Amino acid sequence: VVTLYGVFTNHYSANGPSRCLLLELLDISVSELLLHSSNQGCSMWMIQHCARDVLEALAFLHHKGYVHADLKPRNILWSAEEECFKLIDFGLSFKEGNQDVKYIQTDGYRAPEAELQNCLAQAGLQSETECTSAVDLWSLGIVLLEMFSGMKLKHTVQSQEWKINSSAIIDRIFASEGVVNSAIPAYHLRDLIKSMLHCDQGKRASAEKALCSPFFSIPFAPHIEDLVMLPTPVLRLLNVLSDASLQCEEEYEDILEDIREECQKYGPVVSLLIPKENPGKGQVFVEYANAGDSKAAQKMLTGKIFDGKFVVATFYPLSAYKRGYLYQNLL
Repeated sequence: VVTLYGVFTNHYSANGPSRCLLLELLDISVSELLLHSSNQGCSMWMIQHCARDVLEALAFLHHKGYVHADLKPRNILWSAEEECFKLIDFGLSFKEGNQDVKYIQTDGYRAPEAELQNCLAQAGLQSETECTSAVDLWSLGIVLLEMFSGMKLKHTVQSQEWKINSSAIIDRIFASEGVVNSAIPAYHLRDLIKSMLHCDQGKRASAEKALCSPFFSIPFAPHIEDLVMLPTPVLRLLNVLSDASLQCEEEYEDILEDIREECQKYGPVVSLLIPKENPGKGQVFVEYANAGDSKAAQKMLTGKIFDGKFVVATFYPLSAYKRGYLYQNLL
């Protein structure tokens, strides 16, 4: 969940004094990631990462008795410093059992019971049953289905066909040859999404139960596109060293010093690693003190010529780097 640093009043607002929230600065949103996926869908690693992080956030909120009530791709942002996805925008949130906001959730991510409640509220009528935390699970189910398919599903989930048999549409999306991820056994993800998209909110999986899905026990490696899109404090440089450079100790030390000197232009370097053996042979891993420095370095070093070669710079998961785990297959 996004960190709130403080609250202050702006007395110089055109409409009179207004309360302002000072929140942590986060990075790219899931909405932007979907745009960059070019209708191909996100990688299973990214989907799993996002699903776990958001479910943990929802489990915490729901345990405290709160409903987010506006979960959508634009409200899920990447934290470069903490290397996780976070929930933002609690403008429609409410305490379960004490709902003071009648019109909730965004079109396309709205649960059936919220749709009914909104319609009744517009007509000036009171709904017999209030919305519960289950509305958040519905929204997340749609978000994950969009991440897998690479398609906006607003018109799909509003269609009569969806209302009649949403399960068949989900099966069709997972069986589609046009979906890149279809080559990967994704049955657990499909079943997880289905458990969140029951029309009957009483049958919908809770956040805690969803976290127990077998989908989260499958290890996935990030694609190279993931490491370009999601900033972390660790930078990975490719196409820098040749095998000959690794063999000659004197040349290796000189290059190491040159790289350190170049990288320190963008911020303090905490550590620098150049493996001489696989996995990661010849790749350069640079850990910065913060993601801001790493992002500045990635921008400036990408495409730079080093020893006659064009440098490719991506980010790298800090958690994997700290464990000494270097992914071998980055597709």
